[in-house]
Amino acid sequence: MDNDQWPADAVAAVTRTDPYPWYAVLAADPVPRYDERLRLWVAAHPGTVRELLAHPDCRVRPMHEPVPAALAGPAGDLFGALVRMNDGARHAAPKAALQGALAALPEAALTDRTACVAARMAADVRDATTLDAFVRGAPVRTVASLLGFADEDLPRIADLVSRYVACLSPLVSAAGIAAAHEAATALLDALRRREREAPRTALLAGVTGAQWPDEHALLANLAGLMTQTFEATAGLLGNCIVARLRGDANEPAALVPAVMARDPAIHNTRRFTASDIRIAGAHVPAGHALLLVLAGTTGFGEGRHACPGQRLARTIVMEALRALDAAGPLPRVAWRYRPSVNARMPVFIEESEQ
Repeated sequence: MDNDQWPADAVAAVTRTDPYPWYAVLAADPVPRYDERLRLWVAAHPGTVRELLAHPDCRVRPMHEPVPAALAGPAGDLFGALVRMNDGARHAAPKAALQGALAALPEAALTDRTACVAARMAADVRDATTLDAFVRGAPVRTVASLLGFADEDLPRIADLVSRYVACLSPLVSAAGIAAAHEAATALLDALRRREREAPRTALLAGVTGAQWPDEHALLANLAGLMTQTFEATAGLLGNCIVARLRGDANEPAALVPAVMARDPAIHNTRRFTASDIRIAGAHVPAGHALLLVLAGTTGFGEGRHACPGQRLARTIVMEALRALDAAGPLPRVAWRYRPSVNARMPVFIEESEQ
């Protein structure tokens, strides 16, 4: 990639066709640099990124704004209860509960449910629109099914998750935030009913059997199991399909880890300093924001906030790819990348739309 074709910054890189040569240059320097354009410290060196991910004074939210002010209301209440949006005791104990429930999920139950959901959706894939719907829908519907929602309820639950997740982007409109408030309320109501009904699936029983501060925290983090699939898992699935379209014929068990390494779904994450820190010779004052470039380092994060659902995500994507393979050849489509500040998610389009 020529220098004049390089991205303007580390956020613009996410949706470029091939940002990886630029990332490699950025990652060569272990010292975080302040980007005036982004008003963020940018760290891309793998060692520096790992150190910052594990640093106790690098928080997932600004100290003065634990919930984005624009989300005040039901969507913000859900956001504020999510394990991944908290530090300290509000993070550690609930995360351990989720890790335990996911680790105890029987492999046969996980694989069978994933394969069943994916097969039904793969049968409808015939063009760019249906392929795109498969990528966005299969992961979240699988987790909803693992929580015990009936097959006929899966489209509605997936739609609620989609409308809620839209508010997490800084690109969201006021109308999108209003829709997210409604979706958050409806999603938590649906989860409350599901949690109180019998029978409980293995995943639902595992999560609800742990100690939670209150019902809202429990329900919010059940929702979080689904919202997490919406970018990281769907993005991984989409990027695996892109690899297929480019000619990679490897079996899913080999394809998925390879794509996680060379074309991950999540390219960056943010941290906020709770106090002055010194890292790789750079002094980052308290109250500053850092952009940690994950591309080429890890697909699901490391340190205290490493994703507890990596096994779940890999299984969902592998079974979804197997379902597509069984359904027949992929449709001839093109793709572009959805506008995003951190997630690399292909949007499939007809070749005529390129």
